[in-house]
Amino acid sequence: MKVKNSLRSLKERHRDCRVVRRKGRVYVINKTQRRYKARQG
Repeated sequence: MKVKNSLRSLKERHRDCRVVRRKGRVYVINKTQRRYKARQG
């Protein structure tokens, strides 16, 4: 999982990437390509 300040570029790495808010943190998750995970902060 990558930790980045901004998730905009990470969201566009793959067409299945989704931006999700969980427990006050912002995540990028991908159900098909699980290596495209990231967290903001």
